[in-house]
Amino acid sequence: MADVAAARSGARTDATAHAPSHARRDAGRGTPAAGGSDRPDAPSGLSPSRATIDDVAREAGVSTATVSRALRHHPYVAESTRQRVLSAVERLRYVANANAARLASGQSRTVGLVAPMITSWYTSELTVGVEEVLTQARFDLLIGTANSAARERIFSGDARFQQRVDGVILVDVFCGDDAATRLADLDTPIVVLGEQVRDLTSVSIDNTRGARLAARHLIELGHKRIALVGGHTNLDVAKNVPTDRTAGFRDTLRSAGIRMPDAYLHDGDFTIPGGREAMHRLLELAKPPTAVFFLSDEMAFGALHALRERELQVGRDVSVVGFDDHPVSEAIGLTTVRQPVRDIGRLGARLMLDALDGFGVVRHHPVEVDLVARMSTGRPR
Repeated sequence: MADVAAARSGARTDATAHAPSHARRDAGRGTPAAGGSDRPDAPSGLSPSRATIDDVAREAGVSTATVSRALRHHPYVAESTRQRVLSAVERLRYVANANAARLASGQSRTVGLVAPMITSWYTSELTVGVEEVLTQARFDLLIGTANSAARERIFSGDARFQQRVDGVILVDVFCGDDAATRLADLDTPIVVLGEQVRDLTSVSIDNTRGARLAARHLIELGHKRIALVGGHTNLDVAKNVPTDRTAGFRDTLRSAGIRMPDAYLHDGDFTIPGGREAMHRLLELAKPPTAVFFLSDEMAFGALHALRERELQVGRDVSVVGFDDHPVSEAIGLTTVRQPVRDIGRLGARLMLDALDGFGVVRHHPVEVDLVARMSTGRPR
């Protein structure tokens, strides 16, 4: 994976990780700590230091796969089963050993995450969700940027890339049908976040529906002169998030008899400065819009800055709608389309672990969105 930005490691929970070397040796032999221990004894004939996941499975009366899922808090494990597994872990004093698991399974216990904009809030929030789940499962996370060269290496099944990770999570790495087919043929499990891709496990919102919610909100307020600020217009695939949101928004306006002139469509590059610049350009038109939909909250933040610079009142002079529900959005009163970004990351990581366990089923997992109306939108003056 080219242009690796960071490598994050699953947190160690072994209590002897930072102990002196002699203490670690004693712990390995099962020597009790000074002052004794109030933990229950392991079953007769079983050394606490040698308990394995198979022992836990037998003790709890479940499969090893269920033990693995229970220990990483998988949502498909019943709470009663989880408690039975945790009780067995406590009785056996079982401690998972990540290095031993790597050797035993032949896996690197590393998952790769590839995204085009790793510094954006959206990608960072997704990554937090992914890392939370992988850390609990004692997997490492390797993060890389998805430039065109890196994408092609992934799509073509580069052996060096596959040897470094057990699976790959793709974030908004838009691919056409040919690339999707090549990805589906790889031995490496693939999970796609942010878009629906044929023949691959994926998690995403319905971007078209989210944009329709924004359009209906502005139409119901009585706006007629409505603009849109998007981005990434140079993507080399026809179907992607910006095009889906744009199509959903424009179709809804068209159904209401509202035409959006070309002058009302601008590229804000999904950045705060890009949103600010686009807002200034729109306000300089002979007939500026009374409402603007931004395909991300970060671009909307830039627009609010531009309106302040021109001493215009948000929600009265110009209404602004964003997309994402960034944490700052509530504080500044931005109307936006909310998507549960961190939850998408968590679900994607669980699906990846399922695939690595051999339980994965290839299908799309849709996630709901809703509109949050705040002070940045109002009726036109």
